[in-house]
Amino acid sequence: MLKIEVIEGDITTQTTDAVVNAANADLMGGTGVNGAIHRAAGPELTNALRDIGGCHTGDAVITSGFEMQCRYIIHAVGPIWHGGGLGEEALLARCYRTCLDLAVKHELSSISFPSISTGVYGYPPHLAVPVAVNTIREHSRIRLVRFVAFDNRMYELFLNEVG
Repeated sequence: MLKIEVIEGDITTQTTDAVVNAANADLMGGTGVNGAIHRAAGPELTNALRDIGGCHTGDAVITSGFEMQCRYIIHAVGPIWHGGGLGEEALLARCYRTCLDLAVKHELSSISFPSISTGVYGYPPHLAVPVAVNTIREHSRIRLVRFVAFDNRMYELFLNEVG
């Protein structure tokens, strides 16, 4: 049975089987969650991602957790917000589903998600959170999904949506 948790905290310190990185298409470090995960995982992460070579919007790839406490990092490329008319909602839902599929494929039982696309990609949090939670509820086949909010505002949005 699926358990959904919501916490306010640091995604890089989570001890779930996998942590999701809100990655960019070239999979290299950046700002926000992406930069924090790259710093926490260490230089081996950059080398592994360079070998992969990139990822399309809505898709995800998986690497070792390297120096982080999680076993794996799932690097998911969410959509950039352009006003909602370019399929952003479908791409965001696909992004969460792809992460869940990778977790099942690697026989993981727990995963921690940030709020994908709501930082520098500009997806409005009040629109992104329902997509995330509904997609998890509809498609998760793992035991524990944890949403890790970076601030109180995001925490409240997730908490209200999870119920």
